[in-house]
Formats: sequence, C-alpha cells, structure tokens
Amino acid sequence: MKDVILGIDIGGTNTKFGFIDRDGIILTQGELPTTEGETVHDFLRILYAEVQAKYKKIEDEAKVVALGVGAPNGNFYTGTIENAPNLKWHGMVPLVELLQSYFKLPVYLTNDANAAAIGEMIYGGAKNMKNFVVVTLGTGLGSGIVVNGELVYGHDGNAGELGHTLVNVKGSGRVCGCGRRGCLETYVSATGIKRTVYKFLADYTDYSELRGVSFNDLTAEMITQAAKRGDKIAIDCFEYTGKVLGMKLADTVAHLSPEAIFLFGGLVRAEEFLFDPVRYHLEKNLLSIFKGKVKILPSGLGLNNTAVMGAAALAWKELERVPMA
Repeated sequence: MKDVILGIDIGGTNTKFGFIDRDGIILTQGELPTTEGETVHDFLRILYAEVQAKYKKIEDEAKVVALGVGAPNGNFYTGTIENAPNLKWHGMVPLVELLQSYFKLPVYLTNDANAAAIGEMIYGGAKNMKNFVVVTLGTGLGSGIVVNGELVYGHDGNAGELGHTLVNVKGSGRVCGCGRRGCLETYVSATGIKRTVYKFLADYTDYSELRGVSFNDLTAEMITQAAKRGDKIAIDCFEYTGKVLGMKLADTVAHLSPEAIFLFGGLVRAEEFLFDPVRYHLEKNLLSIFKGKVKILPSGLGLNNTAVMGAAALAWKELERVPMA
C-alpha cells in the first residue's frame, strides 16, 4: 500500500482535489463548486463526503498520510484563510483546524498561487530553476514567488499579492473585491476580462458574437473561443489584458529578476492571443539590463492539476522536514 497526499485547491469558483503519490501521480480526483453550502462548515461537510466517495475507489491500494491545501489568502504560518476577497467566507477562517477535525491528519495550508509555484518547482517546468514566478489567472490573480529555491512567504505569510498591486493609481480604476480601486486582478483575470469585454462592447460598434450575452452568462472560455474564431472584440480584449499584464510583470522583473514567469489558469487557453501581447509589452517596459532574459511560459503541469499537485507537493515537503512517526 502506497502513501498518498490529499491535495486540495480551493478556488474562487471551484474546488479541486486529488490523491497524489510522491512521484506526482494522481490516483483519483474530483471537484465541486466552492459556493456549495451557506457557510464554510457546510462546504467542508460536502467536501468531506466527496473526498470519501473518491477515496473508496483506491482505499485498498493507498493510505492518506496528510493534506496539502491551496486557498486564496491561505496563510502557511497561521493555518487560516484571511479575508479572501473572492470567497464568500468572510473574516478569519481557521481552515487547518477545521479540516483536522474531519480528517484527523496533518494539514498544511498556503496561498493557492504559492501551491501552484511549489507544484511547478517539484513536478513542472521549473524543476531546474531557483528563481521564478507563477501567476494564476482564475477568478482573481494570484502569484507564487520562488527566490533562491525557496518560496517567499514574507514576515507574516502573505507575500506575493501581485493581483492587488495597482494599475490605476488615481483612485478611479475598477472596484476590486478587496475594497480598493484599480487592482491588477480587476483587469487581468477571468472576471477582469469579462469586464473588459463589456467596456469594449459599449465603446465600439464592431460586430461581436459576444453581444447579447449577459454578464452572468459570459465566461472567459467563451471569450477565448470567440477570439479563436476571429472575433475582433474578443481579440482586442486579450490584447488589452496582455498589455496590462506585461506592463505589471515588468515591475515584477525589476523587483525579483526571475528566470521565468509561468502563467496558469483558464485564460492560458487563449494561447497566443494572451501570450503574444504579454511578451511584447513585458519586453517593451523592461529596464535594459533585463531585456531578453525572462521567459514567459505556460505551466508545465497543464491547465487542470497545477494547484492540486502543488498543494500535495507542499505537504510532501513539510513531511520531509518533520518525518512521520
């Protein structure tokens, strides 16, 4: 019987989980909407039931030894989710304590983007890199930063909030879930590009298959597919999104001088419609000493499993620090 980690990725929209061995092989996996239940307690009861149902398929061959969890505003030091703007659970949520009451196992929590960075470092495209950044483009925008081979947590566990750096510094930018205006994630994320589409539809008269689609029905995937079919509004929205992201990543390079920046999340499915403008505007805005040195790459773990595998990798790393009895 092999030891496995239960890796859990709590996103703003969906929560994914999987049972993962030391080699990064997922034995079985599942997902559910993060909006399930009225409270975090309701959600965890539903999650526990889903996990148990999946585990029954492998219980004869696998033993769960710990949980690794990635979540918005997940704090590695305190084991809490702290005022996550894209989750409906407000305030301080003692997630590690709550999960331990269900699973009776060690639980390790970090920011969802940090988990993605650990997964990229252990299993993905950053295996041989010591300095890189992972940017997650989901409901919001997160980032995990690795410097000299170590994940950067900062003094309080909250380092790496690139999504809440400012694009519009005049106080008149888009309203963010954090309560401020002009944050990067209001322009560059699945939600941000939806807002851009509606602005462009209002400002321009070009034909678009996206006209007539309500905001609630519109998805980033619909925008991606429209761009691939040649829809000008959709293409222009990706150009604008890539421009904003490229400009802000130039700041990140000035701070950190990474070897590569990995992009992960649903928007990555747009491929060259996103990557081309990001690369162009990054290079255009870089200080000369950094030009031509930083790679912009898609996650080496694919679109679906990066954060789950990263959460599992976090738990494996921590168990190595404190060997199991």
